[in-house]
Amino acid sequence: MAEIEKKPIKITETVLRDAHQSLIATRMTTEQMLPIVDKMDKVGYHSVECWGGATFDASLRFLKEDPWERLRKLRAGFKNTKLQMLFRGQNILGYRPYADDVVEYFVQKSIANGIDIIRIFDCMNDIRNLQTAVSASNKEKGHAQVAISYTLGDAYTMDYWIKLAKNIEEMGANSICIKDMAGLLVPYHATELVTELKKAVSIPIQLHTHYTSGVASMTYMKAVEAGVDVIDTAMSPFAMGTSQPATEVMVETFKGTPYDTGFDQNLLAEIADYFRPMRDEALDSGLLNPKNLGVNIKTLLYQVPGGMLSNLTSQLKEQHAEDKYYEVLEEVPRVRKDLGEPPLVTPSSQIVGTQAVFNVIMGERYKMVTKETKAVLSGEYGATAKPFNPEVQKKCIGDKQPITCRPADLLEPELHKIEAEMSQWKEQDEDVLTYALFPQVATEFFKYRAAQKTKVDPAAADTKDGAYPV
Repeated sequence: MAEIEKKPIKITETVLRDAHQSLIATRMTTEQMLPIVDKMDKVGYHSVECWGGATFDASLRFLKEDPWERLRKLRAGFKNTKLQMLFRGQNILGYRPYADDVVEYFVQKSIANGIDIIRIFDCMNDIRNLQTAVSASNKEKGHAQVAISYTLGDAYTMDYWIKLAKNIEEMGANSICIKDMAGLLVPYHATELVTELKKAVSIPIQLHTHYTSGVASMTYMKAVEAGVDVIDTAMSPFAMGTSQPATEVMVETFKGTPYDTGFDQNLLAEIADYFRPMRDEALDSGLLNPKNLGVNIKTLLYQVPGGMLSNLTSQLKEQHAEDKYYEVLEEVPRVRKDLGEPPLVTPSSQIVGTQAVFNVIMGERYKMVTKETKAVLSGEYGATAKPFNPEVQKKCIGDKQPITCRPADLLEPELHKIEAEMSQWKEQDEDVLTYALFPQVATEFFKYRAAQKTKVDPAAADTKDGAYPV
């Protein structure tokens, strides 16, 4: 065998963000994270994903923690490792599109508080919804990574992905992430996709997937052989199932090959030992559902990401319609087709899933239509890969003229208005952004924070910064 040149695979560790978001509903507290940071900092990770996604909302809503404070503490602890976050394009970390001034300010503050790499995605893969965040990140000297939301369907040909990747490089992104949120990318397709994208663009390519359908480790192996630059993994106690493949397994897999990471397995074992009791506790308390640890091949049949599956089950439970589970699963691809076949990722997955539940429970399709479904059909979330089903569009929005421009072009700057609304609670600039994303949840949190301390010296206050149990 000819000598292959050394190309160590780089690894992004997800245990502090996507792993606990996927397995234990984002309930890991800052206090649980901090003691292990020192060891994690010695591993040699490409980056540690520790912020963004649902962590912002969950910190405020369930843990009564300031997400900005978490970021600053993690930044203080990670002396040698880049910190990474997940950012939903124009939706930032919330569930509606925000005006450009809010997006720009959020990017600025994220980088100022310690984020190095911002992974930016849009649930429609509409480039127009990504540009503001990418430009803001470039301006702040951050690393803007644009994620392609990977999915299957007639519209999603190799030409589609190549064209998208080229557009992403042209818009000023520093790297591309293939974001396979539902575990739909199978090994040999990964070879093909990575090979073609590497030919099409010159910026690094990262691969992110979930173990939900059981193929993720094999997919990583083929992608690495095809030349992918970085893969996302999670420490073994929070790996597999609806999370990512295990870090230690990937490190061992490539040991002694040209892709050898050079990571120290003894150090990784100590880190795993630290997280294991947390997982066991989550299992005992019911926070971690053992079902989420198995393989669910239905994801390949219905393209439903893991998080969306648990969402559907709880919606049906509330409606006392658990027997309709498979009917709903079969309805999901039909609704998705009606709505222009978007990738299923936050928030499009919730929108399609909820509408499918209504269609089945009401016994008539689109008899009851959510305001989000109407917004998608009105173009308010951006352009879809395929046209909408005209009959469904007519039934849902009548004669309303859908918009064709970039949705955020219709939004007035809103920072000043938001700041005026919440000024009584403001203790730091970042509070304005917290309120912008989640007005009700933020107000509750600010009240809690005010009750916790009657303005103490921040250095002293820090000793009591425990998250109360959920």
